[in-house]
Amino acid sequence: MLSVEQREAIRRAYYVEQKSVRQIARELHCSRKSVDKALASASPTAYTRTAPYASPKLGPFKQRIAELLAERAQQPPKQRYTSPRIYQILRAEGYQGSPARLRGYLGSIHWRQPRPRSFFPLEFDPAQDAQVDWGEAIAVIAGVRLTIQLFVLRLCFSHLTFAMAFPTQRQEAFFLGHVHAFRFIGGVPHRLSYDNLTTAVKKVLTGHNRIEQAAFVTFRSHYLFASHFCTVGEGHEKGQVEHGVGYVRRNFLVPIPVVDSFAALNAHLLATCEEERARTVHGEEQPIGVRWQQERPALRPHPAHDLPCCVTVQATRTPYSQVIFETNRYSVPVDRGASQLTLRAYPFQVEILDRDQVLARHPRSYAREQDLFDPLHYLPLLEQRPGAYEHAKPIRRWRETWPPCYSALLERLRQRDGDGPGLRMFIAVLQLHQHHPAPLIAQAIGEALELGAIHLEGVRLCLHQLQTPDAVLPSLDLAQQPQLAQIGTQPLDLTCYDQLLTGGL
Repeated sequence: MLSVEQREAIRRAYYVEQKSVRQIARELHCSRKSVDKALASASPTAYTRTAPYASPKLGPFKQRIAELLAERAQQPPKQRYTSPRIYQILRAEGYQGSPARLRGYLGSIHWRQPRPRSFFPLEFDPAQDAQVDWGEAIAVIAGVRLTIQLFVLRLCFSHLTFAMAFPTQRQEAFFLGHVHAFRFIGGVPHRLSYDNLTTAVKKVLTGHNRIEQAAFVTFRSHYLFASHFCTVGEGHEKGQVEHGVGYVRRNFLVPIPVVDSFAALNAHLLATCEEERARTVHGEEQPIGVRWQQERPALRPHPAHDLPCCVTVQATRTPYSQVIFETNRYSVPVDRGASQLTLRAYPFQVEILDRDQVLARHPRSYAREQDLFDPLHYLPLLEQRPGAYEHAKPIRRWRETWPPCYSALLERLRQRDGDGPGLRMFIAVLQLHQHHPAPLIAQAIGEALELGAIHLEGVRLCLHQLQTPDAVLPSLDLAQQPQLAQIGTQPLDLTCYDQLLTGGL
């Protein structure tokens, strides 16, 4: 490749000294092609490699990167692999290169539009500010692909982030997210910033004036934090949590989690939030956890008790011993409670009360026109009307899930005692669920069948034995009383029994 000095010498020889291309190439010991390039332009041309750079660390992982990028194309737009997430995956698989080398390679094959807007870099004091926002993500829960709602709270000083998943963004979920976040961060921030979400804001007025929801004011009063609402359409005013929602989606929920329940998903999110304390945010000198320890003493103390995060309504018991909430029907015990009851709807649970006594708890359903039965609520009625056993809906649904030993016990009772008496005996066995856990009863029924004790008392006996196993007695220490050590081991003298044969004593 010609240097700029050689290029200048060629151009002077040709244009000033009027030498030919052939003479210049001979005198300067270069090819005619090089002379032509110098004559065409005084600026040096960029060097183009004919072979790619050797990549001893990244090269073996390029196929894996291609697979991840192909998977990325199928992921939801806001829940895709990013370069930090790809680096984490490759690092776990043995990649020893730097994140910068990986970013450079990804940049060469994946163009990204730069952001045109500019913002002020911000700095916050410990415990003074936190930001809250909602976001959406995809998860597979109990085999169903769902759009979940992510509640995210981030401390502005330490960047400690809390995330929790809900089926909805309703007010009770909004409040419960705060409660769990305050427990996680170890206190209450002095001020929280929000969008103008309807669970907190009833009406937006001019400037930063708002008419707030009464329930939100009560919640804020209980935890004693101040609230700040962003300018309408200016979400960047709480940019930390805006970024935090995307960060949680890309790093906590990629690949898309497959779990059995919201409880399992939230356990995963909580564990990941705990792991984040070891991370150092770009531009900071200390990890999140260290900065949080500096911030924690300045947080407001947590109240002595939490405010119930629920919707409370009055409900009327139907003739089928159910109460209706949001079109769904929840069962209550047939032999307890009045006709007018109180229902508390939490994000994941529904409680039904008679005054202060909780009669029933059910998982909350967000579908419509659903029946949620607890079969134990109907056992007293089934005892009175055993003929309804085959067609009673709560019992039929229970039969679909109970262990095979239940059906085996009923069949043997009917064979031995007849259809009616056998069924009544079986219903009496089912009544044991009122006072004992179902797994223990299933085990007792299985043991009773093996022993042939196919009746109520036989199941009770097995249940009692399972609950009170034989105690292991400690060995007796006779070190202090050696005269007793031989008792029970001395040879037997049977001659005294011979005297009984002759009538003597």
